[in-house]
Amino acid sequence: MLAILGLIVVPLIRELPLGQSTRTGLLAWVLVGLALYWLYAGMGYRPLLLLQLLLFSGAAALLSTKLLLVAADVHRLTVLRYAARGLILVGAGCAMSNLIAMLLLLWRRSRPGTPAHGRRT
Repeated sequence: MLAILGLIVVPLIRELPLGQSTRTGLLAWVLVGLALYWLYAGMGYRPLLLLQLLLFSGAAALLSTKLLLVAADVHRLTVLRYAARGLILVGAGCAMSNLIAMLLLLWRRSRPGTPAHGRRT
């Protein structure tokens, strides 16, 4: 899912004739959807997924606020975009660590001769 997001969705968002805050806001909402999907599917470590969802939702809320302020002709609060970008980067770090943990767990379970996680022999 992260590979699809990186290879298809991000270049598509970049090609849209939108401003920087709008593109980053769309990316934040897509990441919120991805975090919700992972949470619903039971993929990954649940507390880390909840933190990831909180970070991405916070970034999406900040960018939505920025867009509403721009619509109200307030153009000077770029700190909202920078804070949202920081939240997205921290959330992406959580997503990568969650993905690495899922891959390690899959690798441990697929090795022959080792007991499955949680079982005692």
